Amino acid sequence: MSSSKLVFAPLSYTGWGSLENLLPEVKKAEAKRILIVTDPQLVEIGLTRNVTVPLEEEGFDITLYTEVVPEPPLSVGEQLVAFTREGGFHLVIGMGGGSALDLAKMTAVLSQQEGRVEDYLNLSGTKEIQKKGLPKILIPTTAGTGSEVTNIAVLSLDSTKDVVTHDYLLADVAIIDPELTLTVPPKVTAATGIDALTHAVEAYVSTNSSPTTDALALHAIRLIAGSIRSAVRDGANRQARIDMSYGSYIAGLAFFNAGVAGVHALAYPLGGQFHISHGESNAVLLPYVMGYIRKSCEGRMADILEAVEGKSTDLSDEEASLRCVEALVAIVKDVGIAQRLSEFGIHEAALNDLTRDGVKQKRLLARSPMPLGEEEIRAIYRAAYRGEVIEG
Repeated sequence: MSSSKLVFAPLSYTGWGSLENLLPEVKKAEAKRILIVTDPQLVEIGLTRNVTVPLEEEGFDITLYTEVVPEPPLSVGEQLVAFTREGGFHLVIGMGGGSALDLAKMTAVLSQQEGRVEDYLNLSGTKEIQKKGLPKILIPTTAGTGSEVTNIAVLSLDSTKDVVTHDYLLADVAIIDPELTLTVPPKVTAATGIDALTHAVEAYVSTNSSPTTDALALHAIRLIAGSIRSAVRDGANRQARIDMSYGSYIAGLAFFNAGVAGVHALAYPLGGQFHISHGESNAVLLPYVMGYIRKSCEGRMADILEAVEGKSTDLSDEEASLRCVEALVAIVKDVGIAQRLSEFGIHEAALNDLTRDGVKQKRLLARSPMPLGEEEIRAIYRAAYRGEVIEG
């Protein structure tokens, strides 16, 4: 077996009430001027006060930056980096969903580099990150993206998405407190939860998987599949929120090291062209991509089925892999996410443009257990449009 490289964020605090570790960590950083990048909705409901009040009481100079939008375009990233450079900050705290966390870690690093954000994009950038940047603390308030433990920041372009990626984007401290997710509405709980489930599923079938990422991915699948319906139905369900937060965090560790593949590659154009949220983009594609590549990873999908159902099965790998696809369809349906591209107002004529941009995501497609070229990608989009799972 070949060797594997494993990278994890330097320090994580997890569990109910773990936000209490924020103040001691800020004091360790010896930073007086702090930039907090957060979702405006969190300010409106008062959730950010859990962070700002204890810091202000200790005399820290706090600046709240709330120009955060879902699936942030490149222009938002450029604006934030310029703001950070002018502000003379010593520390960046990201609080919120994946967009806020991605922007926070991106600006912490790129504000200390030369040039613009576009110079550092994975697909088209020409510059390499040279400096570590500002220290950063990431605090997720959803259970889904895993951004707090990855080195990737995603930005929307005109018709697709691209990333800034470097190990310098890893959080110095990640704080995963399930209590902060209690206010997440059902629709967001569903979308971010399926996003986390997709991370774990794709990490498990990735060509870059390892025994370590396998263990993480399967446990994440057990936690998420066993709690997502309850978390969507009853957001105050403490155990469901705990399981979802741990599941998302562990899935993040798995996919950061093993990578994601076809589902994410095809989801990026959906977000770029039609502004469908990342979680919903993954959710609507997950059963169709996994159904298409099923024959290339039947044994792995049999393992996923056991994790989803929480019990072993006497089915053959082929039978179990088929039932695994059915189980994924059922989860997406049960949490209320549309199951066909047509339900998002996408017309069949758009499938060619989606295919054109999907093919460009070679970094992601390279990890698929089944090679996915233009013909295969078009077939998957067509299947997702019609709501018919097909095999490659």
